Amino acid sequence: MNAVSRITWPRASFVGFDRIWNELDTALTNSVDNTNVFPRHNIVKQSDRDYLIELALAGYTKDDLAVELEEGLLIISGGMQDDDVEYLHKGISTKKFRRTFRLNENVEVKDANFVDGLLSIQLAHNVPEEKQPLQITIR
Repeated sequence: MNAVSRITWPRASFVGFDRIWNELDTALTNSVDNTNVFPRHNIVKQSDRDYLIELALAGYTKDDLAVELEEGLLIISGGMQDDDVEYLHKGISTKKFRRTFRLNENVEVKDANFVDGLLSIQLAHNVPEEKQPLQITIR
């Protein structure tokens, strides 16, 4: 039994949304898997159309990071080499990571900024005119 089928969804009301159900199943399955907890992040809703993703990346530099957008997936990856350092205690992670965020088809990445160990990615949800709500005149 998959994660989505364990939850009572009004599936009978949706036709042609198989891809979305599969993505929900993957997201729910991965959310209970604690291997995808680094780096810690925030998703901030700044307005009805503006969002901000923040990732805590202490110890990294912007040269250690990559931000890519590929077929609706925002992919943030990074890693650094510190092989020549001998640690007596290592509490700050510098491991390689890859975080992905599925974006709505109308969400655009506006900016990426790295300041004081915090990677901020500005997003905007821009709904095209033809997809905005349409008032239907009743005759």
